[in-house]
Amino acid sequence: MALKRKTPLLDELESGPWPSFVSDIKRMAEKKPACEDLLGVMELSYEEKEGHWKHGGIVGVMGYGGGVIGRYCDRPDLFPEVAHFHTMRINQPTGKYYTTEKLRTLCDIWEEFGSGMTNMHGSTGDIILLGTTTDNLEPCFQALAHEADMDIGGSGSALRSPSACLGKSRCEWACIDTQAIINDLTQTFQDELHRPAWPYKFKFKSSGCPNDCVAAVARADCSIVGTWRDDIRIDQEAVRAYAGGELVPSGGAHGTEKRALDIQKEVIDLCPTKCMEWDGKKLTIYTENCVRCMHCINVMPRALWPGKDVGATILIGAKAPILEGAQLSSVIIPFIKMEPPYDEFKEFVEKMWDWWDENGRNRERIGELIQRLGMRQFLEAVELEPDPRMIKMPRYNPYIFFKEEEVEGGWKRDVASYRKRHQA
Repeated sequence: MALKRKTPLLDELESGPWPSFVSDIKRMAEKKPACEDLLGVMELSYEEKEGHWKHGGIVGVMGYGGGVIGRYCDRPDLFPEVAHFHTMRINQPTGKYYTTEKLRTLCDIWEEFGSGMTNMHGSTGDIILLGTTTDNLEPCFQALAHEADMDIGGSGSALRSPSACLGKSRCEWACIDTQAIINDLTQTFQDELHRPAWPYKFKFKSSGCPNDCVAAVARADCSIVGTWRDDIRIDQEAVRAYAGGELVPSGGAHGTEKRALDIQKEVIDLCPTKCMEWDGKKLTIYTENCVRCMHCINVMPRALWPGKDVGATILIGAKAPILEGAQLSSVIIPFIKMEPPYDEFKEFVEKMWDWWDENGRNRERIGELIQRLGMRQFLEAVELEPDPRMIKMPRYNPYIFFKEEEVEGGWKRDVASYRKRHQA
């Protein structure tokens, strides 16, 4: 079926060698008038170099304060089918495992109540259902709950839908059960997920190992990253096999040909803390200097494995640029045993949220609050002692200061003693 509207600028996006979202929307437009009007809005935006969408206030479903993002077109006179075009966030299964039956049910519901367009997955991790009307929000939610057994995700100044990598279900490097952790946090903090009550949004993301496949360290207010605190396990015979060209380096990620691995150049020299030695026959790793970057394990996966004393590193404060620019998270708890029921971790989380809720400004992420008030205040609030592992170079970045009452005799006596010695 030919489209009623002409979209010459959008048509250009179909002319390249790659699949185009424009083609997908055109296919949906054959049975969904809203999709045709969506193409019209986009074409107008390209012509005028101006967006024609507005955030039109709060919409939602009964009992929930989050999960629906209100969207309205500012030209309903031209595009009546997208006068309302709300987005629904649906909490994804942990690890993003689906059955085909579940996906078909989800798509059938969305074709009935929405535009039929989905985004699998948004940066939050949710299933994104793009485009429905206010009247259809509640019946769509009820269908999702009763037919698909799916819940609304997080939006607004609330806990966003926690997400995780595949973890132990498929990855041999996983040090923690990311799926169990994220499922537990999702169930425990349902109220925080569905009823916005904070200065701004908050995200949990969990990666099973320091490879951090969900980019938690760059995108999550609280990153839960699997790690270990004993020695990396070494198969010396396999190390020699890599050096002798008997095994494929990097698990075949850079080619499947066997070749002699230059361990000194490709592993030892690239170690960020120089904690390794190779004498041609034996690989030695000095655990006290290892920062668990995973490089050596990734290059020689059949020779090296994470240690057996596993847990997680907890990092706080990452975010994309909103107010103060992009920010990576900082190590707060270098090692914690992440085992059910995760009480120690949850106690830390509650203390952190209380401090943020009391001190945070409107639209201020917790990382920005720490930046504004200082790491010292944050550590006092969550009742943690400063640790050199919290910063990259402790001697060059002394942001932890002692209070006068914490130093025997106080700083005034120390200054007086210093002056007396140097005057003499």
